[in-house]
Amino acid sequence: METEHNSTYVRTPIGPVRVTVYDGRIVRILLPPVDGDPDSDAGAGADVDLFDDVAIQLNEYLDGRRRSFDLPTDVHGTNFQMNVWSALAEIPYGETVTYRDLADTIGHPDAQRAVGSALHANPLPILLPCHRVVSSRRGAGGYAGGLALKRSLLDLERR
Repeated sequence: METEHNSTYVRTPIGPVRVTVYDGRIVRILLPPVDGDPDSDAGAGADVDLFDDVAIQLNEYLDGRRRSFDLPTDVHGTNFQMNVWSALAEIPYGETVTYRDLADTIGHPDAQRAVGSALHANPLPILLPCHRVVSSRRGAGGYAGGLALKRSLLDLERR
């Protein structure tokens, strides 16, 4: 029997976050603004408990009460992307690294642009903290959720 993707919106202080689950694992998070009607979809089936856990943990993080996540995830990408995403998971709460630092960490010191592309493709923003990667001039750099959200997340973690 094949399992289907199941998605729902999770209400958070930053707006509705769309969470997609496949086979009991989180495979995608879309930050606001997201397409669709957050009131039209409440999740279904066996994934309801997982969606509740995501909502609890995201809201605890955004309220400053959680520093790490304990959620089942499943991400897929190229070997390079997987290396970048693994390195993201090692960046401590409240700290930042540059694109160059991350490229050095994964053994590709001249691949800052490719690192940026892998960050842009990050399927689990916030859980895989791409907001903690900044430009070498310590500017914010880019972010899928927008620069205001990136700055807000960095400020939250600095408190």
